[in-house]
Amino acid sequence: MKIVVGGATSVGKSIVGYLSLGDNDIVVVDEDSENLNEIAKEYDVQPVLGSISRPDIQESIDMKNMDMLIAVTDSDEVNMVACQVAYSLFNVPRKIARVDSQYFLNPLWNTLYNEKSLPIDLIITPDIEIAKFIDNLLNLPGSTAVFPFMNDAVNVFSFRLQTNDIPFIKFSLKHINQKLEEMSAQIVLIMRGNRRVLPHKEEETRLQRNDIIYISCFSEQNTEIMRLFGVDHNPYEKIVIFGGNAISYYLASQIEKNENISSCRIIEDDADEAAKLAERLNSTAVITGEMMSDIILQDAGFASADVSVAVTERDKDNMLLALLASRNRDTQAISLINSKDYGLLSANLRDNVNINRSVITISAILKYLRKARIREAYSIGQGMGEIWEIRLGDDSVNIGKTVADLNIPESSSVMLIARGEELIYNYNNIRLTADDKLLVYVTPINIRRIESIFYL
Repeated sequence: MKIVVGGATSVGKSIVGYLSLGDNDIVVVDEDSENLNEIAKEYDVQPVLGSISRPDIQESIDMKNMDMLIAVTDSDEVNMVACQVAYSLFNVPRKIARVDSQYFLNPLWNTLYNEKSLPIDLIITPDIEIAKFIDNLLNLPGSTAVFPFMNDAVNVFSFRLQTNDIPFIKFSLKHINQKLEEMSAQIVLIMRGNRRVLPHKEEETRLQRNDIIYISCFSEQNTEIMRLFGVDHNPYEKIVIFGGNAISYYLASQIEKNENISSCRIIEDDADEAAKLAERLNSTAVITGEMMSDIILQDAGFASADVSVAVTERDKDNMLLALLASRNRDTQAISLINSKDYGLLSANLRDNVNINRSVITISAILKYLRKARIREAYSIGQGMGEIWEIRLGDDSVNIGKTVADLNIPESSSVMLIARGEELIYNYNNIRLTADDKLLVYVTPINIRRIESIFYL
């Protein structure tokens, strides 16, 4: 696919990092030569100096032959104009714009975004997506990821198995899944270091400590199922957030609606930013000062916090804060990571959950990137694969086939079939019907093959 990314700051770089893993020709446009040089050194892209909103710049990169424009500069106006130019002058089929301002996101102006007004196919707000992801983690204590599907009725969630002291540990995956199926649940994927385990293809495998387990079920069963695996956290009550920015604002706004959470404090070292946050939030306490200061940490109640959330723009600070949190006996650490290098360094900290900016951002646009009938999609990590929700239409060529007839490659799998109110895991003899919904795990190497299977 030929893709133009407008903007080479943190959001653009995170998107390029993910796109570069696939078979894509990528052009990056930015007005800052330093940003361009940095991204060109790290990834195989064509860097172009200039504003993505200018017609002459778009013409110079042969925009008329591009498949997609992803405009993610720090300016909402530039991103929107870039999409307008790409549509009006060069007829680009897919246009995605980053929009952060609440003025443009107000539901009152939804009718603005169409072919007659502003031809934008998808608006993304990365900071809101990151805040939503963290909020899902806070609502399921002990989880490392929560992916909602089927209009939030079904979840695929993950957690790390941290103990050998559970009854399930001695049984095979086949036996465990037979028991879980009675609850309409199933282990659908295991990450064991850098290795993927697909349970229905390795049925005799047994769980191991430090496995990251992905389970699908109806969303109201999440906590009950986690308890079966020895993950039994009390609801989080006290939260400390490091970094006063859009992510912490959106997250604190949601936390203020959560009756389980009694205390939320934000620490920000810039007095002006802290004051702006304090004006906009209601019950959240905003503390100004050096984040690593013992006095500031004491004022924030850091030692007794259930969760530490570090969402500063500086990976080094987020990692150090996770390290500090790991010294507290009962504090869960959640860290925003922009660089894969820092992600590797902090991954082994006790109870630390890394939030990878590129993975969250790309998940918001996956269904527009893939050539298949995808209703929802999430990346589970760079190089680790994706989960797609696919609904079979009346005209699907797959109606009447079994899953075996689809010839899904060995390293990927159909996780489940949702039919009406039923989740079907034992689908070997089931023939697909119109309106069936499938959850499919797709490895990076199989993306093009599985796109072709579900294209029609």
